[in-house]
Amino acid sequence: MVENLVKIDNHLFVMPEFLNHSYISGNKLRKLKYNLEAAKQSGKSTLLTFGGAYSNHIAAVAYAGKVNSFKTVGIIRGEELLEKSKNNPTLSFAMSCGMQLKFVSRHAYRHKEELSFLNQCRDEFGDFYVLPEGGTNQLAVKGCEEILNEAHSEFDYICCPVGTGGTISGLINSSQPHQNILGFPALKGDFLKEEITKFVTKSNWELCTDYHFGGYAKISDELVDFINRFKSKYKVPLDPVYTGKMFYGIQDLRSRGYFKKNAKILAIHTGGLQGIAGMNLKLKQQNKPLIV
Repeated sequence: MVENLVKIDNHLFVMPEFLNHSYISGNKLRKLKYNLEAAKQSGKSTLLTFGGAYSNHIAAVAYAGKVNSFKTVGIIRGEELLEKSKNNPTLSFAMSCGMQLKFVSRHAYRHKEELSFLNQCRDEFGDFYVLPEGGTNQLAVKGCEEILNEAHSEFDYICCPVGTGGTISGLINSSQPHQNILGFPALKGDFLKEEITKFVTKSNWELCTDYHFGGYAKISDELVDFINRFKSKYKVPLDPVYTGKMFYGIQDLRSRGYFKKNAKILAIHTGGLQGIAGMNLKLKQQNKPLIV
């Protein structure tokens, strides 16, 4: 058995990627690895990226910029967040790392990849290296290809949460022919298939789209209870946006007999635990049970 995996039972194991860094956690460390090298090689001194109120990517880029001597700029979806930013754990952390935040309307945010929008940003912030929302690009996929290696060939299924598709693309590219890669999207809809196919050529993958709980920032009492019970039983903390939904999905699929008999399953814990604090603020305001 591969070292450093967490055994849930004889058939399900966890790769604890959330332990690979205190602040640039899980898949974010993988996605940023080659992008930071490219930014340095191109002579850029500023990183500019995009995200929402509780974005793991925003927090990771802010810290990565701080320790790698980059200025950082975060384009944040939602003008109304400006007044709330100091009480937002993710955004306040990003600011404490020196990230400059620019809050834009949701309408403007939809045009963030257009040249006119980026030129406006260059007029305001100078030249910069662009990191896409969620960090997914070809270099990010290259980094995520390093998650799996020959030692993991004993597993029949590799599972991971899906946000923008970069992590699962890397897993698909580095997977063995006998392995099935299952992605658990945090968003509703089937649009991610098109994004993933930009980076992969294999067909040994599938998206399990029934476990989004309504979308990124959506959660239920049932999911909170599952996350808390999972941590208590297995000593593995889960976040409410990505890994909590994935493990809920895995356990549900197992109960339905989805996996082949005696198959070995490896679940990639991609981090994102910084998002718990922000979600608990929302839950507390609603007098709902908290994630512990």
